[in-house]
Amino acid sequence: MRLRFFKEVPNFDFFRLQWVTLGVSGVAVVLSLVSWLVIGLNFGIDFKGGTTIRTESSAAVDVGSYRSALAQLGLGDVIISEVYDPAFGEDKHVSMIRIQAQDDQEAVTPETIQKIEDALKVVDPSITFPSVESVGPKVSGELIITAILAVGASLAAILFYIWLRFEWQFSVGAVAALAHDVIVTIGIFSVMQIRFDLATIAALLTIIGYSINDTVVIFDRLRENLIKFKTTPLRDLMNLTANETLSRTIMTSGTTLIALIALLVLGGDVIRGFVFAITWGIIVGTYSSVYVAKNIVLMLGVKRDWSKPDSGAGTQFANIDA
Repeated sequence: MRLRFFKEVPNFDFFRLQWVTLGVSGVAVVLSLVSWLVIGLNFGIDFKGGTTIRTESSAAVDVGSYRSALAQLGLGDVIISEVYDPAFGEDKHVSMIRIQAQDDQEAVTPETIQKIEDALKVVDPSITFPSVESVGPKVSGELIITAILAVGASLAAILFYIWLRFEWQFSVGAVAALAHDVIVTIGIFSVMQIRFDLATIAALLTIIGYSINDTVVIFDRLRENLIKFKTTPLRDLMNLTANETLSRTIMTSGTTLIALIALLVLGGDVIRGFVFAITWGIIVGTYSSVYVAKNIVLMLGVKRDWSKPDSGAGTQFANIDA
């Protein structure tokens, strides 16, 4: 017995507003790029540089109390996390405090370090700072380049895979949808000035993987229908495919969003940016699987009979089941 969201296959016309939806996506991408260039991103410590302080204490680490004590100092972006290690004794409690660079300086000044220590000693008199390390803008710039390369490499790998697995038209549609998801997600981070750090890059890569999974499921069903219905217009076949996979799409995305919304509301400030990126990315990714990827495939056209060789489309891997 299979679980279905709809008792029968629905008959929604997803392409009735084909050019409107594609136009909305294009405008969203352009506005996101403009916002990125004009407003910029609110880079976190990972990309702006800053200072990392390792603290040790005989009392348990209270992240909330630490954050409240440092909030009064006006240090900007501060990330506090407790460090766990089985080798630690019962009286050894360690945390890592990361503070953004102050006033375009590469490192937090000794005077500021002293203020931080004094503020935390009010919370925990036994606290010590065994290690203070700074990350300059040069290293942070290298991280930005590495992050861009990571996202670009993932898109290139997916482009190559979809080309082998399906047809080059499918490949172009899938990568265009993924690029749409990444750019629009970065755009919303720019508009809302949400902190953008390495955790956000991890979220973008997660979005790419989640979105391409949904797209490949739809493309697989479309390929089956291309073989089954050889004379049905491509637009009608794509509508049929989208309706046949709609129940799966809603249930998969819906159950994932339930967990993400719970984390977004209850997870706290530390993971809020990461969870928001994935939540937004799943919504946009679900939309783009139909209204970007399939729109582009519809415009480019595809081979209609996959049971016959066609030197002008597909590859020798096209009929291999993944």
